[in-house]
Amino acid sequence: MTSSDANFSIRDIALAAFLPTALFSIGEGAVIPIIPVLAHNLGAGLALAGFIGGMIMVGEMVGDIPSGWVVSRFGERRSMIGSALLCVVGLVICLLAPGDLMLTIGVFLIGLATSVFALARHAFMTGYVPLRYRARALSTLGGVFRGGWFIGPFISAGVIALFGNPHAVFWVHIVMCLASTLVLIVVPDPTEKIVAARPVSAATTGGVAVPSAEAEGVRDAGRVEAKERTEGLFRTIWTNRAVLLRMGTCAALISALRSSRTVILPLAAVAIGLSATNTALIIGIAGAVDFALFYTSGQIMDRFGRLWSALPSMLGLSVTHIALAFVTDQTWFTVVAIAMAVVNGVGSGILMTLGADLAPRSDPAPFLGAWRFTNDVGQAGAPMFVSGLTALFSLAAASVSMGVLGLIGAWMLVRYAPRYIPRKRAVAN
Repeated sequence: MTSSDANFSIRDIALAAFLPTALFSIGEGAVIPIIPVLAHNLGAGLALAGFIGGMIMVGEMVGDIPSGWVVSRFGERRSMIGSALLCVVGLVICLLAPGDLMLTIGVFLIGLATSVFALARHAFMTGYVPLRYRARALSTLGGVFRGGWFIGPFISAGVIALFGNPHAVFWVHIVMCLASTLVLIVVPDPTEKIVAARPVSAATTGGVAVPSAEAEGVRDAGRVEAKERTEGLFRTIWTNRAVLLRMGTCAALISALRSSRTVILPLAAVAIGLSATNTALIIGIAGAVDFALFYTSGQIMDRFGRLWSALPSMLGLSVTHIALAFVTDQTWFTVVAIAMAVVNGVGSGILMTLGADLAPRSDPAPFLGAWRFTNDVGQAGAPMFVSGLTALFSLAAASVSMGVLGLIGAWMLVRYAPRYIPRKRAVAN
């Protein structure tokens, strides 16, 4: 254990790293389950409602293209503030939307902003947190997101019950975005303290002073000045094509199942006739279960290896997607929703942890932008896939198909994770 490992404490970064994320996620958790319901209320059919609900994932995928450059160029704090304000613009558009098109544009902008916001925190945690604590720290970050998605739907249900209008839910996210912006402005940036406290050490290689890996990682993660040169997303993807083709595909399939879950559950609720309030309450209860498991996931990954978290989660999501095809009433809908939450919670933080394991320590942001892009291809593609199969066949057919894709992803994880992640992290610590 190095001295930096011994001195590391999550509390040092809790306010700046976790509080803005928690606020942003509460707002996001409030609106996501309601978007397909709102689209349906505006006259969209089941397939189109699924498409509009999936636009937030499309926005995240498109946002991944510039996100690595944005974070490297402007720094994490300014990137998060800018993305929170962009999210407010998207929410106002949704709030004023008279029809499907305007709602779709607003939802897209929310996804675009979410991508940059999430990458900024991921890049910082990757550069700063010591390796031995990485999975726990990143699963905690994932748990903060899940905490927001747990709290948000309950707030949605209360707001809808109070005002009788699902559109009022967008105000929740607007307030949370502004609150997270205020926190980012007021709370001192931990990267400035870290850089000041940890001077860069150098080793001589061929007569040239080279910063140590630890100091370089901290300095790059906490950059506040523009890099002189930043690789573009597609160049980074090409440079890392071997690992992204294999591990990136695994991650894309994990993301596909997760994003399918956020869209297919509200659609299933609409299909069986549940009200918007009951839908929000049930998804909120499932979110509580999901949230409760985030630290357990990190402990599993750090102690036993990444596969012990990723594989059960992938298999469980596959089985519950298949089971959802046979749900016909509120009781079984609740059971499947909670089962999905359990297996999703077991995999909390796995995508961020795998990305951090694979990213170069010296400059993680460009690789993480490429990693998130491959993840978000799956995340954005799944709702489109679900809405397309629902239009052509049925919601049940779409659900079963997603389950089958998940089984393929589980096989790929078993094959490729031990190859690209050091064995002590992929299989056992």
